[in-house]
Amino acid sequence: MPGKVSTRISTASRLSHKSSTATLGSRRNTTSPTVVIPEEGPESSLRTQLCQIFNDAQKSTAGHRKLVVSLRKVQESSCYEPIGPSKKGLTSFDEDDFNVEIVRCVIRIMGVKRSEGVGDRIVRFLGLFLRHASEKDAALVPEVEMNETQSFPETATTRLISHILSILLQFLASKEKTVRYRSTQLVAHIINSLDSIDDEYYHLLKMGLLKRMRDKEPMIRVQAVLGLGRLAGNEDDGEQEDDDGDDDDVGGLLEKLLDVLQNDPSAEVRRSLLLNLPLTPSTLPYLLERARDLDPATRRALYSRLLPALGDFRHLSLSMREKLLRWGLRDRDENVRKATARLYRERWIEDCAGRQQTETGNKQEAAPPNIDALLELLERVDVVNSGIEDGIASEAMKEFWDGRPDYREAVGFDDPFWDSLSPESAFMVRSFNDYCHHRGDKKHEQLVEEKMPEVTKLAFFLQRYANDLVKTLRNSYAQINGEEDVDTVEQEFIVEQLLQIAQTLDYSDEVGRRKMFSLLRETLAIAELPDEITKLVIDVLRSVCGAEVSGEREFCGVVLEAVAEVHDAIAVDEPHGDNEGESFHSARSEMSDSIPMKATKSSGMIADGSEDDKKKAIKEIMINMKCLHIAQCMLQNIEGNLQQNVHLVTMLNNLVVPAVRSHEAPIRERGLLCLGLCCLLDKARIISPSHLRSANTIVKSLADENLTLFLHCFSKGHDALQVTALHILADILTTHPSLLTAQFADANHQKQVLKIFSKGLKADHTPAVQSAATTALCKLMLTSVIQDEDLLKQIVICYFDPATRDNAGVRQALSYFLPVYCHSRRENMERMAKVAGGVMHALVDLTDELDEGEDMVGLSVVGNMLVDWTDVRKLVVQDGVSVSWDEAGKKEVKAVNCDIHLDLADGLLERVMHHGSSKEDRKALIGMLGKLYITSNSSANKLRSTTELVIKAIDSKAAGDATSRNALNKLHLALSKASGEAGKPGNSLQDAMIPIDDDGNTKFDDRDLEESALPSEDAPMKFIKVEGTDGVMEAQDTLLEELLTDDEGVL
Repeated sequence: MPGKVSTRISTASRLSHKSSTATLGSRRNTTSPTVVIPEEGPESSLRTQLCQIFNDAQKSTAGHRKLVVSLRKVQESSCYEPIGPSKKGLTSFDEDDFNVEIVRCVIRIMGVKRSEGVGDRIVRFLGLFLRHASEKDAALVPEVEMNETQSFPETATTRLISHILSILLQFLASKEKTVRYRSTQLVAHIINSLDSIDDEYYHLLKMGLLKRMRDKEPMIRVQAVLGLGRLAGNEDDGEQEDDDGDDDDVGGLLEKLLDVLQNDPSAEVRRSLLLNLPLTPSTLPYLLERARDLDPATRRALYSRLLPALGDFRHLSLSMREKLLRWGLRDRDENVRKATARLYRERWIEDCAGRQQTETGNKQEAAPPNIDALLELLERVDVVNSGIEDGIASEAMKEFWDGRPDYREAVGFDDPFWDSLSPESAFMVRSFNDYCHHRGDKKHEQLVEEKMPEVTKLAFFLQRYANDLVKTLRNSYAQINGEEDVDTVEQEFIVEQLLQIAQTLDYSDEVGRRKMFSLLRETLAIAELPDEITKLVIDVLRSVCGAEVSGEREFCGVVLEAVAEVHDAIAVDEPHGDNEGESFHSARSEMSDSIPMKATKSSGMIADGSEDDKKKAIKEIMINMKCLHIAQCMLQNIEGNLQQNVHLVTMLNNLVVPAVRSHEAPIRERGLLCLGLCCLLDKARIISPSHLRSANTIVKSLADENLTLFLHCFSKGHDALQVTALHILADILTTHPSLLTAQFADANHQKQVLKIFSKGLKADHTPAVQSAATTALCKLMLTSVIQDEDLLKQIVICYFDPATRDNAGVRQALSYFLPVYCHSRRENMERMAKVAGGVMHALVDLTDELDEGEDMVGLSVVGNMLVDWTDVRKLVVQDGVSVSWDEAGKKEVKAVNCDIHLDLADGLLERVMHHGSSKEDRKALIGMLGKLYITSNSSANKLRSTTELVIKAIDSKAAGDATSRNALNKLHLALSKASGEAGKPGNSLQDAMIPIDDDGNTKFDDRDLEESALPSEDAPMKFIKVEGTDGVMEAQDTLLEELLTDDEGVL
């Protein structure tokens, strides 16, 4: 096809750029540039033809390809094959005419709003045409010329693109947001549709889009980053040019886009960048960081679109794989969790198995189940570290088995499999067993019976791997060799998985039960056994012994026998002589006065003794720690009464008490834990002295006797010991609330307990102690064990205190506790109303003491939360309250007793009128008064007293600004209305129906309040002062308003 080939060369955007190109916006002005709109000109057949094509293109995208071919024919007839005058008198048109008509249609798009779909369809059509025309023009250029110039020569389509871009660049800085949006959208679409862009426009487009990237409209920023993302993919990282000192082009384009990805407030902008930035080693960390984005749709896009398109997941680092799984599977959004599970079980397993090519083309299909690929996948996520308790590998495999039934059917565990267990295979069989038991239906129970071995066979496998582990551990102790640590870790992991499988077995088979029982009994007596395996052995042993009382007694006896055998390892190397009686007492020995002496001697041997004495003392401490750990695990698995189990009493006297008295800090702290567990099991009933003949016969529980010890540990201990003491105290008080709530409870204990919790709340320098004290106190207050108002006030202040901003544990616990505490019981809500005034006063003082740079939540927000926490309508259980629906389907709730807000109003008004209150204090307190909920169902005496206080506050001019005066007047109107309705004879709880919205909030505005507060016809005329926004007092005749009102205002 003949055509004119221009001598001007157009190069690809990824090649060198001309530095002499004029820049957009080089003149720094804030006004919108003049937009030159071509004149309409006379009608022509070319315009009619193009308008018909564009008219059809805006209707639907279904015929776009056909319309693109038609438009291409028109372009060829205008640019390459001019048509002479025909018989019908058609006039020939050249390339300029065609370009002008196309631009004329493009300009018409600029005013189309975003909500109109026709604009998007025309943009897509234009991009499709430019791509098709560019490909056709490129086919006309000889390949030899392309290879010589290493660029694309100028064609009719490149000139058309340049003409369109020159017009669109003028619209990028328009004042109208719709014009900016459509021009940016079209520019971005053209950039993404073409393979190359002329150097003349590359810099202009880049600078124009960079300006739009900072646009105030999110929809414009989205289109800007879509275009810049394509430009960033072709930009040479090492090439940085100065463009007439323009600030927007300083630094690399990619760095600017990454900054927007991290900091743009619009989730849609961040999501667009996430899906359009080039995947390079430098951008990958920033892209994966969006797994912690605030927007759920952005997080879901990462797992469902970006990561599947990333390629083989094995290129990611091990820590990044673990983080992506943990963040995704534990996301609070269900769709993100589903996308992560789908990624793990469909994409990552296929990367390990390898996808198969179909015979017809490049389409890939899922590989058949491959157990080796599954084992490799588990190795890639490091199950040795992530497969532990609370590890992410367990959750990932649960989702894997749930979504891959083909793997559930294909997996098999025969004898050769059990003979050569690896950490990955052991974890695979454990996760499969847990999943089937978790589902609990007949189908999965049958799978377990078919694929898992019986109890006896599993016991033999467990014995084999446990013996290998013990052998390795003893060899590593005999000769210190760091290379053997890896093998030990893997062997420990295998034994742990087998023990976790043993926890789920059915021990109704007596032969298998006896085999497992003897194996566990022998294993528990091994002193070198790691603590985690020891804990699992005791857990399985508890299941084997049975849940009956006799089974629990047998369990305690067996464990304590193992403790004695472990402790006997101390005396193996000790000479028999004078020191024989000074050893730490085992569970079989009797308590004597030599315990403190031995502890002191051990400390002396470590400090001043010989090398052998030091080793001996260290070994003794390790053995004693092991005995205490076994006892702790045993105590965590029993529920019986301590006093009724002779084994537990012996263990307490001969093991726990000496440990608590030990001078070795590790032994003493672990003994403290065991003593706390014993206190929980001691169910001795505390009897009141009035029920006994002698006051000296009061029965005290173990918890009551040792409460002072735990209080002392908190007062004098280090941070870790303080946290432990707080946990023990919280558990003891929850189990034995009578220690504080009983009438005959020790007042000194009550005072000390409240004191340590108060001290813990103020421990800003130790976040762990503060978090533990807050959590423990919240639990005790929710269960009504502690009902102290001072502690409640301190908790609320701690919640808003800027000092706790970095302590996420405190903030999270209080965010849950405060609304639940107030809305669960009416007594709690009344208690919160009493301390609200003191809280506001303390926070006002705290605001004045803030350092420069510190900020705190506004006092108005605090007041709103206090009012919400004391709103009686939000109580979970209310007497005399029922919910119903009217004829219109709106939810209604009957009026409730609102004495709580009246009490709150009284407390706030008394503080307002106190002579010592400051201006800021009064403003914060009065601001809460206008938000209170007052109804006629309240006590008449309280309504009267609160009204008197409001009138007194108004008369004394306690409100110093217009907002405060309006709040007082609003409260006075509400009280007047409530008092008037309370005096009506027909008023009752059943008659007062209050409409509420879907959120449970009463529909209550100032206009209804003023109308409903009007007096009756017999009442004298009153003038109520209402202050406007301009501060001018306006007098309103309420009686006249009532006469002019057609109907009464009903709340």
